Amino acid sequence: MGLAIAGMFGFLMVNLVVALVAISMESTVALGVAAGFLALLGLGAGVVLVVLRKSWSIGLGLGLMIGWGLSSIVTAGFCTGLNPALYT
Repeated sequence: MGLAIAGMFGFLMVNLVVALVAISMESTVALGVAAGFLALLGLGAGVVLVVLRKSWSIGLGLGLMIGWGLSSIVTAGFCTGLNPALYT
């Protein structure tokens, strides 16, 4: 439970930094790269950690995926690149 919360907050902090950097660049390519990176980090690394089946990796992997999903829902896809119409 604790590692899931740590993974979620860890992803949210990385998401905040990556989103601010991508928005400050004001480039659609930077936004696409940031969205791909965040999806790969949140979902890709989360699945890999869950598949490892270690006690610490399952919680951390679930936390990363929960963080990606939560930030997608709360920001209507703005911070994770799911809604590119918000960028224009």
